[in-house]
Amino acid sequence: MAAPTFLASWIKAQRLKAPRMKDAPTFERNLEEALDVRRTDHAMVTRTQSTWKTGEAVDFCSNDLLSLGSTGRLRTEFLEELARNPNFPLYAGGSRLMDGNYDYVEQVEQEIADFHGAESALILNSGYEANGAIFAAIPRPGDAIVYDELVHASTHDGMAHSLALCKMSFRHNDVDSFRDTLASVVDSQPLIRDGSRSVLVSVESIYSMDGDVCPIEELIEVAKEVCPKGNAVFIVDEAHATGIIGPNGAGLICELGLQKEIAIRLHTFGKALASSGAVILGSQSVRLALMNFARSVIYTTAPSFPAVAAIRAAYNLLKSGATQESQERIQHLVKHFLTTITSNEIWDEANDMGILSIPVSDNWEFRDFVTHIVPVWTRQRYNFWLVFHLQLAKISAFPIDYPVVPKGQSRIRLMFHAANTEAEVELLANSICEWAKEMIDIEKGGEGKSKIPKAAQQIYAMMADV
Repeated sequence: MAAPTFLASWIKAQRLKAPRMKDAPTFERNLEEALDVRRTDHAMVTRTQSTWKTGEAVDFCSNDLLSLGSTGRLRTEFLEELARNPNFPLYAGGSRLMDGNYDYVEQVEQEIADFHGAESALILNSGYEANGAIFAAIPRPGDAIVYDELVHASTHDGMAHSLALCKMSFRHNDVDSFRDTLASVVDSQPLIRDGSRSVLVSVESIYSMDGDVCPIEELIEVAKEVCPKGNAVFIVDEAHATGIIGPNGAGLICELGLQKEIAIRLHTFGKALASSGAVILGSQSVRLALMNFARSVIYTTAPSFPAVAAIRAAYNLLKSGATQESQERIQHLVKHFLTTITSNEIWDEANDMGILSIPVSDNWEFRDFVTHIVPVWTRQRYNFWLVFHLQLAKISAFPIDYPVVPKGQSRIRLMFHAANTEAEVELLANSICEWAKEMIDIEKGGEGKSKIPKAAQQIYAMMADV
């Protein structure tokens, strides 16, 4: 599906449907009324395929960060892993607590634990299930949870089923806010104050919608200061650091040498590792608690042999150093993008006018590393117009809207991959600036001039023909 047709089809899907269903069955009409709420916000999800998958656009949106999927590198290693185990079963046979446990998955889990410097590991079918398992099973009655306000939706869903009644958020990546929140919990919870119950601190190493890095070292120091009895423990979601940050992609915690300071780590396989599933790292006590208390472990079929073999294939590539060059490539490409776009002649004016902003570009030269996630901000009403411009330039990028991000904080999230080229990165940067220049001209233009950029005009004109 060509980009203009793809966009026009998507826009048409946002048209309200319930008002045209007066004679439809109540069941169907009620569903469409609920969906119309999403359509009103242009947040209706459709089944259309992203244009990069058909080769008609450059991928700056997918999670195949190390390009292990698109290049076929993981497929090759996966098939070799299967060849080393020719009599493998296709099924698991049951849950991990019954017939679904087997030697191979136990072996791979220990290999993963060793790679990340952890005592034990437990593989689950998805990162969503893993976060749900952690926060539903690990907190004990009387414990409290303190969490960054931008933690993932799966963490919130897990906390909703937690036995911890005290749950308090702190401002995103704000060490002072964390100190105040943690002190408030200690002051209000006698069992935590006397050290007989724990505070579980939930953060992400790299935040998926902002691309910024958790100040984990500072948070740990504050926790030791406010909770001198040592009963503040950290749970770190490393989903977006896996494969990208740290030695051989082992994550931020390994990069900083903080393995012994973190109680639980979550790594996912559906992003840089181009497979599926997730692993929870922790002590043997953590693993046993998950297996006994986590409903997403108890009441679901264990990961199958092929699924675990794909995970092992990805870790084989990490451990061998085969992905190191890809890690370095992502660093180079993101830095090249930030250099290219901020040196464009239109950048300062667009930034000053509020038409274009990239928060992670601030002082990026002084950081030890950059991340693969680069959110681009513009005026909220301009988000889709920028996406239209990029899609017509054969660049696949999407807006991130509520409820994924808070209302009024929509942005375009760019994802950089090892297989992207410098020319593609320059096309991206120049296309964004070209659009920003057009918007500056529109905002400065007088009466009688169109207030809608050319790409949007083209898409709106096509809507009637879809």
